[in-house]
Amino acid sequence: MTTTSELLASARATLAGVPKEGLGEERSSRWRGERIVRVGEAWHIGVLLLTDDRTLATAEILRAADLGRRGYTAESARARAARRQLALRGGFDEGDVVHVDWSVIDVDAVDAGGSSGPVASIDGIPQVRWSRSGAYMPLEAYLRERIDLMRDV
Repeated sequence: MTTTSELLASARATLAGVPKEGLGEERSSRWRGERIVRVGEAWHIGVLLLTDDRTLATAEILRAADLGRRGYTAESARARAARRQLALRGGFDEGDVVHVDWSVIDVDAVDAGGSSGPVASIDGIPQVRWSRSGAYMPLEAYLRERIDLMRDV
């Protein structure tokens, strides 16, 4: 049987050479104000983010950009534009993909038969839930499909 740790290690090896995306964290200071700063990078594999040594669950995904147009139809569009500008202010280049509010997945807990974030061990088989309302699917097949898509782009 293959463990979650083994599947993720294999995925990392397969992804060598594939570009990563930025991981950001919100920071605030009196002098520099609000911003989203780079704290690392990861491969974005659907609901998972793989760094060289950790597995994370995705949350908010932004593309760093200038605030641009000021006349928004919806307040939510204005708020999202402001968030994109925070990433630009924090040092990301315009157009960079930034992952914010991600959470660490406890791979050891999953290997021990539990769950963490969207990953769980069900009947001893590592599974992933690709959406909150979606069903679980085998992690091995999920990783294979997503990585094939990333490598074909």
